[in-house]
Amino acid sequence: MGDDPDIPPPRPEAHDPDGSAARPKPHGANDSTAPGPRDPDAVAARPQSGDTGGRAPGSESRDPDALAVRPQSGGTDGLRARSETPRLDTSAVRPPARGTDGLMPRPPETRHADTSGVRPQTGDTDHLTPVPEPLHPDTHPPTDNLLTRLKAYEGHPAAVAGVGKDPVNLPMIRHWCEALGDANPVYTGPGAVAPPTMLQAWTMGGLTGHTGRSSAYDELLALLDESGCTSVVATDCEQEYLQPLRPGDRITFDTVIESVSDRKTTKLGTGHFVTTRTDVRVGETLVGTHRFRILKYAPPQRKKPAARPQRPRPVVNRDNAGFWEGVEQHRLLLQRCTSCATLRFPWLPGCAHCGGPDWDTVEASGAGTVHSYVVMHHPPFPAFDPPYAVALVELAEGVRMISNVVGTPYDKVRIGMPVRLVFHTYDGDLTLPVFRAAAEEAAV
Repeated sequence: MGDDPDIPPPRPEAHDPDGSAARPKPHGANDSTAPGPRDPDAVAARPQSGDTGGRAPGSESRDPDALAVRPQSGGTDGLRARSETPRLDTSAVRPPARGTDGLMPRPPETRHADTSGVRPQTGDTDHLTPVPEPLHPDTHPPTDNLLTRLKAYEGHPAAVAGVGKDPVNLPMIRHWCEALGDANPVYTGPGAVAPPTMLQAWTMGGLTGHTGRSSAYDELLALLDESGCTSVVATDCEQEYLQPLRPGDRITFDTVIESVSDRKTTKLGTGHFVTTRTDVRVGETLVGTHRFRILKYAPPQRKKPAARPQRPRPVVNRDNAGFWEGVEQHRLLLQRCTSCATLRFPWLPGCAHCGGPDWDTVEASGAGTVHSYVVMHHPPFPAFDPPYAVALVELAEGVRMISNVVGTPYDKVRIGMPVRLVFHTYDGDLTLPVFRAAAEEAAV
């Protein structure tokens, strides 16, 4: 090696007992340079995890942008000395994309924005998968056809050049004020004016309607009927008063369908609010406007009527079981005290006359008269259809019992009316003793 002042002298070889200074050349490394001793100041970047860059596992990484290695001539044991260079700041340097030959890094691929409606699959640039094109901003899902048809009526006239049936007049003003209890003197006398809230009254067409009514409003209501919105209720109105009306004024008006709402859900049902605006004029002068709003709605589906409730069942115990056994056999049995022969009803465990506990039974003849009665209107009870008569019947045997009078209108029942016992079955399994007017029973 010659004395070249531009070439620094070789660095003495460090003692390397484990031979780490003479590592084998990495697979695929450039033959023009031989690896030197490990220098932490010269290594600026470590390969990313899992990226071997075409080198054998365990080999050192060499970054051409981070290593400023100047080839040296000569050197000890075939090693070329390396010059000391300042450490480069690579914090802003992005490692280049890995090549496939292990020698020179390949420039990173440049992918341009894809505007053709396709998107490359990850890791595969040879097969492109079509991606649906986005909807145009003006493109929307199809709207409800009914709503579109309803909205088409907005702005259409409902009445054109309508004329009030009567001019503004004092009799109508007086009737209005009397009905509302308004005694304001401004509505009376020669210089009277009409109450502003009468604005709609002067436009009403009565039972015959107006000749200037157009078909658009009727068509709109018919369309709502077809959609199931068959019920209607007026919800509110808004009035604006621009000039007072005086007796003798003849008004004209035009009505327009101002708006049809989207489908709304209300307590009454779902439907659409329809608003009309009426401009009221005297001559060419606009004197007021009247907005009237209705709800055309579909009434909620009525629930299927519940099964008819059954009549209450009697409470049967050991004291009255014999009576109900007789009813099942269509026999009306009365208790008779064996001590004093007193008949009693309803059934009791002992005689109320003498206190005797023993008794036997007597079958009633079934003849009787209405001693008293009431007509039940309210409150209603399940299984009973008011109004109906509840009678206190005195039997021919002298005891009284409460029952119904059937086959006779409730308003035809009279005190003293002769009745006859019949047995009627309710709900298929309940037999009760009731009474029918004797005249009707004889006819049957």
